[in-house]
This record gives sequence, C-alpha cells and structure tokens, in this order.
Amino acid sequence: MATSSLSSGLRDVYLSESSRIQQQFAAAGSGRSSIRARTLLIENILQTLWREFVTGANSNSENFALVATGGFGRGWLFPYSDIDLLFLFADRESEQQYAEPVRRLSRELWDLKLKLSPATRMLAECDRFDPNNTEFTISLLDSRYLAGDRNLFDRLHQKLIPRLIRLEAEPLLQGLAEVTRARHAKFGNTLFHLEPNIKEAPGGLRDYNVAGWLALISAMEKLHDWPESSSLRPPLRRQMEAALDFLISVRCFLHFRHGRDDNTLTWEAQDAAAEAGIGAEDASPLTPADWMRVYYGHARVVQRTVAQLLEEIPAAWSSVYRQLQSWRSRLSNSDFSVVDGLVFLQQPSALQDPEILLRLFHFIAVHGVRLGTTTEYRIEQALPALAATPPKGAELWLYLQEALLQPHAADALRAMHSLRLLTLLLPELKPIDSLVIRDFYHRFTVDEHSFLAIESLHRLQQSQSEWDRRYAEILSELEYPELLYLALLLHDTGKAVPQANHVDASLDIASRCMDRLDVDPAERATVLFLIGNHLEMSAALRRDIFSPDTVAAFAEKVGTPERLKMLCLLTYADIKAVNPEALTPWKAENVWQLYIAAANYLNRSADQRVHAGDEKLARLRSLAPVAGNKFKAFVEGFPRRYLRVHSAEEVMQHMGMAALLGADPVQLDLKRGRHWYELTLVTADRPSLFAILAGVLAAWGMNIVKANAFSNQANIVVDSIFFTDRFRTLELNFSEWNRFKRSVRDVLLGETDLTRMLQDRQRSEKNAATKVKIETRIDFDQTSSSATTLLQVISQDRPRLLHRIASALSRHDCNIEIALIDTEGQMAIDTFYLTSAGQKLASDHCRQIERALLEELKRE
Repeated sequence: MATSSLSSGLRDVYLSESSRIQQQFAAAGSGRSSIRARTLLIENILQTLWREFVTGANSNSENFALVATGGFGRGWLFPYSDIDLLFLFADRESEQQYAEPVRRLSRELWDLKLKLSPATRMLAECDRFDPNNTEFTISLLDSRYLAGDRNLFDRLHQKLIPRLIRLEAEPLLQGLAEVTRARHAKFGNTLFHLEPNIKEAPGGLRDYNVAGWLALISAMEKLHDWPESSSLRPPLRRQMEAALDFLISVRCFLHFRHGRDDNTLTWEAQDAAAEAGIGAEDASPLTPADWMRVYYGHARVVQRTVAQLLEEIPAAWSSVYRQLQSWRSRLSNSDFSVVDGLVFLQQPSALQDPEILLRLFHFIAVHGVRLGTTTEYRIEQALPALAATPPKGAELWLYLQEALLQPHAADALRAMHSLRLLTLLLPELKPIDSLVIRDFYHRFTVDEHSFLAIESLHRLQQSQSEWDRRYAEILSELEYPELLYLALLLHDTGKAVPQANHVDASLDIASRCMDRLDVDPAERATVLFLIGNHLEMSAALRRDIFSPDTVAAFAEKVGTPERLKMLCLLTYADIKAVNPEALTPWKAENVWQLYIAAANYLNRSADQRVHAGDEKLARLRSLAPVAGNKFKAFVEGFPRRYLRVHSAEEVMQHMGMAALLGADPVQLDLKRGRHWYELTLVTADRPSLFAILAGVLAAWGMNIVKANAFSNQANIVVDSIFFTDRFRTLELNFSEWNRFKRSVRDVLLGETDLTRMLQDRQRSEKNAATKVKIETRIDFDQTSSSATTLLQVISQDRPRLLHRIASALSRHDCNIEIALIDTEGQMAIDTFYLTSAGQKLASDHCRQIERALLEELKRE
C-alpha cells in the first residue's frame, strides 16, 4: 500500500509540475528554463525513489551509483525526451545485490509514463571502448552524479574517463566523425530543408553536441584531464550559445505542441512558432519565412563549426580521407597554403586586394578544399571594406564564370554564401537567401536548390548511372557551359517576389544582374532564354513525347541544338535538385527521349531512334518468323507509341497473352521493378476498362505513378500500370501476388463488387493532412494531336483520384487512348489523350466533361 501511495503521489507531483513548466514556457518562451526545471523535477523523483528502494535495502549503498548521462547528464531534459541513466556497479557482486532495487526503481519510472533509457555497467566495463557502440562512450562525457556511492562515481569521472580518452581518442574521434557524416548524408549534407528536424539535421542540436564532444575529446587527449573551459574562440562561442538558446526553445516548443518527442519543424509548426515569437530576441513579429531565416542563420553557425572541427582534427579522419587530405596538402601556391585539407592565406593582409579574395574561392572551386577557421575570420574582417567598393562589371563576371566551370563550384558558392560574400557580389541573390517556398514538392530552400542543381551537373562525370553518363556526354559538348550555370544560379530568383509569376520575375532580376556584370548581348540572350523556358521541357513531358506534333512544337520553341542541350541539362538538374526522389528513372528516360526526338527534328537527320519503329518491326519478325499473319493482325492499329515504349520481347509477350484470351478472357502479368511494380493487362476492350483497373489498384492501397493504354484494330487492349505498394503488401507477403491478380481478374469479369472494395479501403484509411491546397484545373488541348483531344487535370492528390477521373470520363463516352500520370508533392498532374466514337471531342462535349470533373473532384 505504501508503494502504491508513493506512486500516486509522485504521479501527481510530476503532472502538476509538468503543467507548470509548460505554462511558464507559454508565458516566457524560455527553453533553457524549461529544460532546467524538468531536469530538476526528474532528479527529485529519482532521489525519492532511490531513498525508497535503494537506501532502504542498504543505507550506505556502497559500490553502486546512479549516474545521469547523455542529455540528462547535460541537464537538457526536454519535455518529452528520454531519461538517460547509468546504473554503475563496482563489481558483479554488487550488481547482483542491487538487482531487485534497480528493477523496482525502473518499474516505478515506467509506471509514471517516463521514457527511460537505462544502461547497466560495472566500472571495469566502462574502461573499454567498443567501436560498435561509440554512443555509450560518448554518453560518458556528459556523465553527472545523482545518488549512491560518490567515490565510485569519482573513480569513473576523474580517473577512468580521462584515461580512456587518452588511450582511445583517435578511434573514438573517427567513430564519432563516421556516425556524424553518415547522419549528414541522410539529410543530403545540407541544413536547408524546408521542414527540418531540429535535432538530427545538419546544424541541429545533435551537431551542437558533436562540436562540443570533438573539442572536448581533442582537449582531453592533450591535457590528460578535463579542460577548464571551451576551446572555441570567444566570438564563435557566443554565436554557438545564441544558436543553442534558439534551438532549445524551438525543441521545447515542438514537444509541448505535439505532446511527444517530435522534432520536425513542419510548416504548421513554423507558422505557430513565428506567431509566438519562439526564440526571438525582441518582441517584433516575424513572418514564418523570416523566422525560418533566423533558424537557418543559427543552424549555419552550428554546421560550419562542426564541419571545421571535423576537418581540423586529424584524428577524426578515416584512412581514405587521410590520404585525400595528404594529397590536397600538395596544392599550396604563392597565395594559399593547404594544410590538412584546409586553405589558409600565405599573407594575412592579402585580402585587402579583392582579386585575391576572388582567386581564393576559385581555388576552392577547383580543388574542393575548405576554408580554415582563421581564413574565415579574416574574410569576415575584410567584408566591410569590400562592401564599399565591390568588384563588378566584366571583371567580376570573368572570375564568376571561371569559378562556375570548376568541379567544386557549388562548394565555393556555399562558402561564399555562408560568409555573406555571395550576396555582396550578387545582391540579386539576397532575397532568396534561406527562402522557404511551400509547395510540398521542393525539399530545400530556394538558394540551396540552385546550388544543388549546379552540383548535380558537375557530378555527372563521376556518376556510374547509365542516364547520367548520357547527360554527361552532352554537357561535355557545350560551347559555353558557364551560361548554363549562370542560368541555374538565377533561374528561381523571382520566387522571392510576392504575387508574381516567378519565371517573369526571375527574367527581370537576371536581366538587371547581367547589366551589372556587363554580360555580352548574345550570352545574355542565351541565359534569359534558359530562365524563361526552364519549365518548358517538364511541361512537354505531360504530353505524348512520341507524338510528332509534340516534338515539333517543343523543338520549334527551342530553336537551336545548342540551346536544346542546355535546356535538357537545366531540366535534368532542376528536377534532380527538387528532392532525392524527384528524378525517377522513368522521368530521366522521358527527358532523354524528348531531347533525342527534338535534336533529330532540329538537325533534320534521321537516326536509329527516329526510325526505331521500323527496326523494331524487323526485330519482331525475326523473333516470330512463323507467326506471319497473326503477328501482323496483332500489331495492326496500335499507335507508334506502343512500339516505342515496349521492347520487342514485351510485344512478343503481349501477343502470346492475346493468343490465350480464348481460354481466359483476362490475361495478367505482374512484375516487380527496382522502383515500382508493373501490371500488364491484355483483354478485349470494353467501356470503363481503365477506370475499373485504376479502381482495383486503389482498393488495394496502391499508388499509380504511370500508365499506358493501347488498343489495336482487333479491339484487344494492352494496358500497363506502374504502381508503388504503399503498405508493402506484395513485398512482405509473396502469397498475396496471386490473390492480388485474382482480385483484378474477378472485378474485370464482374465477379467481385469494386464499389464495396473501395468503401472498405476508405473506411480503413484516414485522410492525410493537406499541407498545400491545390485548386482543381481542367484544360483541354485540341491542337497538340491530330487524332485525339488532350485533357490535363491538375488537382489535389488523394487516394482513388485516377479511378474517379477515369470513371467520369467513361460515363461521358470517352475512350482513354493514352494516360500520363505525374505527381509533384501533393499536386496530381494527369494528362489523357481522349477520343469518342473514334473521333476527337467536340467543344460541347469538352464543356460537359469539365463540369462533371469539377463536380466530381469537389467531393472528398
């Protein structure tokens, strides 16, 4: 009964104090105060439980100590963060002696709904570094005494840990560096995410701790003891502390907002944080975009500090990295010295000459080295004088184009941007500095997106991807690649202009920028063409790229082969820089196919690609010499696109499936590719066939990413649906493959009720939160195709969307000849090539369909 009373009392205390801490945070917004208060609250609870369960068993509690580690050891207990505890024993005997008190104490904490992360060690076990568990040794660096045998803790803290660091500093630093670099890689090695994780992302709280650990381990290795103060220079220390204050307040805000350990700064959270002034130094209100700029500013300080420490501490290097840095150290010249991969000035006063500063960043662009801490400091000191008389005109353009052409141009641009030098030289970039544009498709800020696009082109030469090598080839053929890189740098500057078409605004900004740079008129025209048309190729991909009309219209707009190459590469880079998943193999292939078709049109020279249909027919005849009339009857009437998108072997497979329709009227084939599943259907054509097929996949929870629908003169349909398995049903249950195909067959034959299947799926799913509101747009195009009417539907992406659209089209007597499915974030962009009774749609028919679709898509 006493234990029950204790638990009830502690629960009341914990709930009331937690509520008070949250109220104080809401009133004052001080994250530091909140984490101190929760740390003290948990310490008091632990002291109470210690007295109840441990000292009651042994009043001296010798050979057993309770130690706070990790965030708890630092005194950083966020509202819903784990409580890191170490149960430290002198030996195995004492561990066994206190096993029951430890079990009861832990159970009480779990009963209080506290997230406990306990570790149990004997003192001797803490004296060994486990390379597979770097985290535990790192956690000891933040160890703090809570209760029990103080002498035992002192032996750990004052003797064992310093000795361990002295002996194992190098592998420990390497392990910490490896874990840090791997974590950074998961976030694309950039802090400029639109919805960052403020704990784990580059520049977040984890990086702040890594900076402290790197400096601490390095100092302890030299001193053989705990240092008295931080080794960071005072100006940087002040910046880091300001960043820490901000990040702590933001994480507390997120925990209180979500009621759990959720550290993602979503758009909704950004709005609320900006409105509440979280982390703000003054009371002036900030827009969410400006508040995020404050976040990026603090994160940039933290990320730069970590990057510099990882470079400056040789013990943190891997063997491969050590060899690279050794090679880089040979790059020194009369202006710059390279030591351990960091570049320094040979003459500290040299930066009084702006030309030396420009040559420094050209040097970085060529060799991929980083600025040393002292070099950064000297650049910051030189900026005010440079701002008074900045380089401009043709001289600046000469240095800029030379830097843009180098393999590490993006690294140089980021370094210049981080030090505010880039916006000093190119003030047109200042409005997009750390600019967040909310479209749920782009993952990075506008400025980082541009740097990533430039970087993706420079990385083409090292890529092993088949598609990348093709793009690398046309990049090597460009006469003036610097113009392409300048266009990428400026192509989204207009996104900072409110309520404006960003392409038109970017053109205006780029024009003014090139005025200042004295860019040659012909070069200027090329850059403006690329910026003005940087969305054209993506738009053309939403048409049938195998249609001669589509190719001709696109090629006429581009005009010359050189511009076509540039626009193709710009499109590749622009899509690739959106997010890691944006440039799918299918999209990369389509960009390339459109480029080849347009290049042939412009060159007026037929090659194998243009006449691939003829060669493929010859290939098909060679594969089926005895098929004769059957082969001719099967391919007769299919559009040219059918032979373009399917290999000869696939066409033969389809013909074989068609031959079996007499025995089974629904022929299905299911294959798993690298990125998606492909379902092929061969059957007799019938009304609503495509809509029914899309509905079955929706009922199974599949997400359709691409579809091709073809029919021949014999009224045989070949539909190919490419889809992803949202719930991994097929991946985790191979037996489900047959059930899935049987379900498709049964619905198509009318043996299973599709409506009921869809209703069951709808009941089992909760609608995902809509982050961006997409207004539905219906557009018809009667000019792009001579035989069909094009319909483009832009709408909010949602489950069963394709089924609903296709069903509405079927109800209005439309036959879907081709379906092109595309999704950008939460925006679905679907294009359909339609006929009715074998003809293009009449104007009245189009208006009826538009009204029907708008009404259909109003409903959730």
